[in-house]
Amino acid sequence: MANKRNNNNNENMTVQEAGRKGGEATSNNHGREFYEEIGRKGGEATSQTHDKEFYQEIGRKGGEATAENHGQEFYEEIGRKGGEATQNNNNNGGNNSGSNGGKMSREEAGRKGGEASSRSRSNNKNND
Repeated sequence: MANKRNNNNNENMTVQEAGRKGGEATSNNHGREFYEEIGRKGGEATSQTHDKEFYQEIGRKGGEATAENHGQEFYEEIGRKGGEATQNNNNNGGNNSGSNGGKMSREEAGRKGGEASSRSRSNNKNND
């Protein structure tokens, strides 16, 4: 369908080409704020017509798609980066009291989460 010709145009461009050109023209005419605003409005409208379960379902689907496309190294890397960012934030004016009140650090939580995701994917593959 994307290669279907648009007979209303003298250049005989495809619908795909027309969409691309229209997108480029819109991008040239509007800045970042325009896209942020339409995104915000779309998010607000969606939140008024969908419930918690909708967001849980799209989150689950997104997580599954990410797990299918990335291996253990991906999860270890994002856990490490998240831990480093949190540590840097805490060292630059965040809560750096030296006591974590017995709580696990975010870096450790990210690492453990990555390991758990990896084990879960391995178990799911073995069950297929």
